[in-house]
Amino acid sequence: MNLVRELEKDLKIANVICRNGRRHLTSSMNEVSRDLVVNTDSKKKQALMHLLPVLAELLHARDMQVSLESLVEEGNFCKAFQVLSEYLQLLDSFSELSAIQEMSRGVEVWLGRTLQKLDSLLLGVCQEFKEEGYLTVVDAYALIGDISGLAEKIQSFFMQEVISETYSVLKSIILYEVILMLREYDSSEDQDVQMQNSRLTYSDLCLQIPESKFRQCLLRTLAVLFKIMCSYHEIMGFQLENKVLECPATNAKLMKGGTPGSSSIKESTTATSSADTSGRMDSGNVESDKPVSDGRNGDGATSSSGSPWYQLRKEAITFVSQTLQRGRKNLWQLTTSRVSVLLSASAAASTSIHQFLKNYEDLSTFILAGEAFCGVEAFEFRQKLKGVCGNYFAAFHRQNVSALKMVLERETWLRLPPETAQIISFAGLVGDGAPLIAASDGRSSNSRVLRADKSANKVDTGAKKSGFSPWLRNGNPFLLKVSSSHKEAHNSSPLNGTTSVEYEGNVDNIHGDVSPRGDENHINGANSISEEENEDLLADFIDEDSQLPSRISKPNLSRSYSPHFSNDDFTAQTGSSLCLLRSMDKYARLMQKLEIVNVEFFKGICQLFEMFFYFVFETFGLQNMNLSGKTSTDSLNYRLKTALSQITQDCEEWIKTSSGPLSSSTAHADLTATAPQNTNFGSPAGTSFGLKERCAGADTVALVARILHRSRTNLQSLLLKSNTAIVEAFFVHLVGAVPDLVEHIHRTTARILLHINGYVDRIANAKWELKELGMEHNGYVDLLLGEFKHYKTRLAHGGIQKEVQDLLLDYGLEIVAETLIEGLSRVKRCTDEGRALMSLDLQVLISGLQHFVSINVKPKLQIVETFIKAYYLPETEYVHWARAHPEYSKNQIVGLINLVASMKGWKRKTRLEVLEKIE
Repeated sequence: MNLVRELEKDLKIANVICRNGRRHLTSSMNEVSRDLVVNTDSKKKQALMHLLPVLAELLHARDMQVSLESLVEEGNFCKAFQVLSEYLQLLDSFSELSAIQEMSRGVEVWLGRTLQKLDSLLLGVCQEFKEEGYLTVVDAYALIGDISGLAEKIQSFFMQEVISETYSVLKSIILYEVILMLREYDSSEDQDVQMQNSRLTYSDLCLQIPESKFRQCLLRTLAVLFKIMCSYHEIMGFQLENKVLECPATNAKLMKGGTPGSSSIKESTTATSSADTSGRMDSGNVESDKPVSDGRNGDGATSSSGSPWYQLRKEAITFVSQTLQRGRKNLWQLTTSRVSVLLSASAAASTSIHQFLKNYEDLSTFILAGEAFCGVEAFEFRQKLKGVCGNYFAAFHRQNVSALKMVLERETWLRLPPETAQIISFAGLVGDGAPLIAASDGRSSNSRVLRADKSANKVDTGAKKSGFSPWLRNGNPFLLKVSSSHKEAHNSSPLNGTTSVEYEGNVDNIHGDVSPRGDENHINGANSISEEENEDLLADFIDEDSQLPSRISKPNLSRSYSPHFSNDDFTAQTGSSLCLLRSMDKYARLMQKLEIVNVEFFKGICQLFEMFFYFVFETFGLQNMNLSGKTSTDSLNYRLKTALSQITQDCEEWIKTSSGPLSSSTAHADLTATAPQNTNFGSPAGTSFGLKERCAGADTVALVARILHRSRTNLQSLLLKSNTAIVEAFFVHLVGAVPDLVEHIHRTTARILLHINGYVDRIANAKWELKELGMEHNGYVDLLLGEFKHYKTRLAHGGIQKEVQDLLLDYGLEIVAETLIEGLSRVKRCTDEGRALMSLDLQVLISGLQHFVSINVKPKLQIVETFIKAYYLPETEYVHWARAHPEYSKNQIVGLINLVASMKGWKRKTRLEVLEKIE
């Protein structure tokens, strides 16, 4: 039992021990479970603790992403790119995360949008230079490390601006004009017209410019191009000053060299730029490789001129300036090509001379500005402008020649009243007048000053780019004219352009004739318009060139020109001479304005005078009539022949197209010794004009020659020295031949009036083979004296000046002498007594003629006496005598020798030898 009890006791003890063990095991298990939970939580905590920095960086990256967007919206591109560098570094450190990969893809999208906004800002700077915007762009591209790409992009933007702005100017003007026109008929076509015009090229738009809108198109085009050049020059010439600059804030990490995020900026920028055609980034130069200023902190500190940041910005600006300086010629070539296409429009050549001169003045100003801008001479564009001026001159000259021909064909050759001729001045021709047009307003004086000293406008090709600076200071010379050009067609001051004057006479005003006012204030270009009075309402006429109201000057104001013109100059004017002089005066004024083609205008003056010269000769000079009745020009002297030959060559097209009066007015009649049809020489056979008209024609061509001689110095001064030969040839061969033409006209007039051509046969057929000399002279002598008396009566009643009457009487005596010689040279048989009768007839004729003229007649007829005395020469002297007297024609000398040989019994061989030596 004890064993049982011990066993029971032991079992109880074992039970207690088991329960205690179970309790301890349970407690241990619970403790282990607790330890396991703690361990698990500890591991979780450790994992979470490791994740917290990543999450913090992701949150920071998100904040930076929002900051990038806000900075770009604010326009703080420099700070945005600085934040971008840190942002990319952060993304690079967690590139394995999918969220980071998605954010990395968003960087490229952001960078593309940012570069577009940056380019928009840059485009605005190119359109209108602003220092703040330019520095923002430079700082941004400097941080990117693509300064060369910035320089190329600036040039590309300027090229695009030239193309787009010039196209927009024409499109807006032409489209607006077309729409207004169509709305008058059918408004439903407006949209179709807009779509059609939107597809037109620039050259197509130029072809559609109406003449009334060409100047507006030109001015607006020049204005926008000048604005673009100014903006280009301001960027090119911009330099940092040595001053404290506000620098954008940056992260402290960017102050350390070689940040790991630089490659990411480079790669992202390059990838974005490859998709953007306007952006060209340089991936080899990264901003992070250049340490920035230590003085720059997150609060936006200041930086002095010696800081690395200042040096970086300065180097970037200098690089851009140098690149633009090298590329400015390309921009100038593009601008000139656009203007050249505009000048090729038909409207450029069909405008009035007034508008063309204004266009030329503006284009000259533009050329000077362009030459100052690019630093070289605009040779190609000057040649283009010269070609445009040449084409305009050709059309302008054709109009003036046609007008002069019309006036000449309708000319009545009556002198104009002196009071009418006195109101016309030729100040431009003789060199004491103002140019053809004055400046449009006082505000253009700056451009004239710039034009006066062309060398001052040249740009230094080195660092000093001051040649274009005066143009920047004076402002856009075309902008002010754009608004005024639209008003000129409706309301314009009489002094705002060409002033002209009309004259009254027998000639209508010719299209394009312009003369200055007689008022000295107007000649000097003074603006004396009263503000209280509208001068337009008091205008006498509308000038055909400028389409501006103008007034006729009072005659007494033209006395200021009296030192250049005598009373004869005013009384000798005819309608055609006045038209000619006004045209030449205008040409001389245009030589001052259009210096680039002034040689062509001088040649135009020459052609106008040649036309006038030739017409006067054809009208009043019977060149193919001589005493023998044969067609010949032997009666013309060498200088007159040379002048006519040159005119035929120079004016061949004008002479060939001439109408009938140039040749038909000189129909040649069979002049006989019959009594005159009209003692006042109203209309002799074969001629359309009377004595008074013929003398007026001779006087007026002499007047034109005198005025041209006075203008020679002025015309020579307007031309280059290389053109001296042209002026010399004109005045020597053409103007110098005018006295010969005048003499020829007067001799022809005397020959027509005298009616003694038929006396050649009377003298030749008289009886000269006499055996005895009687006391009576031949009957033709009395008839000749009677004809000369009628001749003097016609002159006295012809309404011409006394000096011209005396001159015509003098020529009449010479014609009588020529008639006697021609008649005596045709005598077939004559004895010594017959020769004595010839001398007797001559003495009686001299005695009779002396009663009609005041001069000594004998010297005029000495040539006849010498011819008669040659009958008594020995046969060996005739060769020497013929050579010593070239005043006799070959036929006259041959007739004399044949007569002497026949009457004196010369051998045939001797006569032939003498004739052979003479011939």
